[in-house]
Amino acid sequence: MVLLYDPTAAPQAAPVAAGRKLDTLAGTVVGFIDNAKPNFNHLVDDLAELLMAKYGVKRVIKRRKHSASVPAPEEVVRELADQCDVVIAGSGD
Repeated sequence: MVLLYDPTAAPQAAPVAAGRKLDTLAGTVVGFIDNAKPNFNHLVDDLAELLMAKYGVKRVIKRRKHSASVPAPEEVVRELADQCDVVIAGSGD
């Protein structure tokens, strides 16, 4: 007997339309989706400090997925799309 796992995630709702191009990060809100792999949370903390100190980012919003193998919940995607000027999905290890 062979046990086979399907690593694909269930399809998500329609993708969110791309926003406007940013000329600068100054005054913006940047979002991060942490994929729950080790060390990404540390990288995001450092990036948040750098973005605010050096590039004038007004605020950083961080959300963490339950697992790297599943998409972010729709409510998290919607929250970040509504509140952020740019969102970065990240990976650690």
